[in-house]
Amino acid sequence: MRRPSPQQQTDSLFIYEGPVRQAILDWKLQGQDAGIHWLLDAAQARLQDLFDTNSLLLPVPMPLSRMRRAGRHHAADLCRAITQRSGGTMNWQILRRSGEQARQSSLSGKARWKNLRKAFAVNNDNRSKIGTAQTVWVVDDIMTTGATMHYACRALRRTGIEVRAFSLARLTTKE
Repeated sequence: MRRPSPQQQTDSLFIYEGPVRQAILDWKLQGQDAGIHWLLDAAQARLQDLFDTNSLLLPVPMPLSRMRRAGRHHAADLCRAITQRSGGTMNWQILRRSGEQARQSSLSGKARWKNLRKAFAVNNDNRSKIGTAQTVWVVDDIMTTGATMHYACRALRRTGIEVRAFSLARLTTKE
């Protein structure tokens, strides 16, 4: 493998196409979250299989300036919605973003990997908040190339934490 996966496991609930894609775009671009909640409710059993009271969910951090402009943090909102349906806890302070990077959606696949190479770090002031979690999950809304998950999980792995990756939806390549 050119880029060995730093995470033990990667799970996604849906394929990013059709009504799932539209629900996510409505949520991210229009602030309409009814479709997202419907998707999570429909996947309730799967969420309970993946996450339990010993799960710690860490949202993929976004640049602070972008979060201020958007007025919300989609990955953190997703973590909250998942923990409400399945137990577990979330913490948005353990994994942090370093610097400002271009939006991944504006870049080619190869450029996405280069863009995030040094984008994530563990906030050592908050590392103790991992506590007794048996499973640590990095959570994002959409996984396309896997670059974001790779580098976010790699930052955690460097500290010795075993980590898993979860996305609401995943882009698949057409063959």
